[in-house]
Formats: sequence, structure tokens, C-alpha cells
Amino acid sequence: MTATADPAPLRQKARNTSIDADAAAGFSDVDILRELEPLVAGEVNRHIGMHKDWRPHEYVPWSQGRDFDGVLGGQAWEPDQTSFPDEVRTALVVNLLTEDNLPSYHHEIASIFRGEGAWGTWVHRWTAEEARHSVAIRDYLMVTRSVDPDDLEHARMTHMSTGFKNSHEDQLLHGISYVAFQELATRVAHRNTGHLSKEPICDQLMQRIALDENLHMLFYRNVLSGALDLVPDQAISAIVDVVTDFQMPGASIEGFGRKSIQMALAGVYDARQHLDDVLLPILRQWNIFDRTDFGPAGEAKREELAEFLTELEAQASKFEQMRDARRARRSS
Repeated sequence: MTATADPAPLRQKARNTSIDADAAAGFSDVDILRELEPLVAGEVNRHIGMHKDWRPHEYVPWSQGRDFDGVLGGQAWEPDQTSFPDEVRTALVVNLLTEDNLPSYHHEIASIFRGEGAWGTWVHRWTAEEARHSVAIRDYLMVTRSVDPDDLEHARMTHMSTGFKNSHEDQLLHGISYVAFQELATRVAHRNTGHLSKEPICDQLMQRIALDENLHMLFYRNVLSGALDLVPDQAISAIVDVVTDFQMPGASIEGFGRKSIQMALAGVYDARQHLDDVLLPILRQWNIFDRTDFGPAGEAKREELAEFLTELEAQASKFEQMRDARRARRSS
């Protein structure tokens, strides 16, 4: 795809006399979609230029594979066939189930972005890239017999039958804000899972997927940056709503509460990582706390955000203390 327009002037458009602050404040989602279209086209081009193509089958050790029991009469799965500790196996399954739910995510994004022009081009490109992740992780887990295949299939059916709905249905700026944070959160979880596995092939695979997630985050982060310039009060309101009510996309997985605690204790994804590695880097990139273009409503939302981040810092510190004490008791 080639850019339909130069995206650079868009970042100044809301400051031009052609679109004053009062007019921008009344923009509908359709207006915002139209105004951000040149920026989106440029971001699609940037993404395609940066993305390095890869093949899922190249990250799977096929020589380790053998038939399972059932119609092929192979060997049944047994717990001693996996070398991963429970917390790593849990993280791998949660990561896979999260990726499995792609049809629901596609529906959400396509509904919000309306599926036309550069927005539609991105939706389909993003979906095609994301589909590789579940293929690669599932093939790896099955070939290496790292998880119970029957339990995994039950979990997949349950999770995909539940689907996914974000907390701010059909709201454009909320949707963009959510995926900006969610893509980076997923990158962190994938990266840490691979590292904690201490298995070179698994680590390499999860790092490869994490690279995709980071590029996806850059797209959404940059588009939301354009929205902040265009409609600052509407954008900061969406950001704060998402940050203060954020849930990982796998939250509807059966038993997710227990699994998320297990993963947090292992260092896969916890409140400290959510704050320091996800929220704060993106908020700094958007220059949220130094901007001077918010009106009274935007200023109120920024204060709400500051209070929330202070509370989250306290929660993260409390969790770290609890985890350190728990580890100390176990090692004594």
C-alpha cells in the first residue's frame, strides 16, 4: 500500500484556524476517522516497511513430534513429558488462548474502525499478522508435548465461545487507547514467558512474537498521538477511562484470576511491570503530563490519571513486598 497523503500536517491541523478548539471538541467518531485517515495511511506504510516477515513453521522443532492417542493410536500425553514448571506452562497456555481469540478482536476493531480506506487496510494486515502467533505457539506446544492437549482444547473452546468485549464498546478513541496499552502488555508477557521458560526454542519463538506486538503497539500509539493533537480533551478522557479500567484480553479465560496471580508471582506480568513497562512509557511518549492543550475537562481527567498512577504505585510496591517475603519463606 502507498500513502494516500502526507501524514505530517495532520499533527498541526487541530491548531490551524480551519479547525479551532471548539470545533474539534465536537468531533464525532466519523469525523475523527476521516481526519486521522492520512496519519493512518502513513502509519500503515511505516509498519509494512519495518515489519520483517517470518514463518511459524520455522520456530517449531518438528523432529520432536509424535502421534497422540485417539484415532491415530499414538502415545497419550503424560505430565512427565513436559519440562516446564507449572507457572511457565500456565503462562504459555494463557498466552495461546489470548491469541486464539483473534476472531473476537478482529470483530471489535473492524466495527470501531469501520473497515474502510487505510483503516480497513490496517485491520486486515494486523489480523493476518496476529494469526501467526496462535499457529506458532500451538504447534510448538503440541510438538514438544508441553501441555495436555485435551485440557488445552477444552480451554480453547470455552474461551472462544465466551468471546471478547472491551469495556468501552464501539467508542473509537477508547478502542485505540486500549489496544495501544494491550499490545505492549502482551509483548511484555510474551517476552517474559520465553525468558522464564529457559528453553532456547521457546524463548526465540516468544521473542519473535513480542517483536510483532511491539510494532502493533507503535501503530496504535502513534495514531492516538494524532488524536491527542486533534481532539485533546476527548483523547485524554478515553485514555484515562481505559487506564483506570484496564483488563488484559485474556481476562475471560476460565480461571484467569488464579492464573494471573500465578503468573504475577513468577514474574510474567505483575502490577510493577504494568505500571513501569506499559503505562508510563506510553504516557511519556504522549507527553500527557506536560501538554498545555487540555481544556477544563481534560485537566480534570489528567488529575484523575495522576491519582490513579499514585495508587497503582502503592499497589505495585505492596505486591513486591509480599512476593519477596513469600520467596524468602520458601528459600529458608
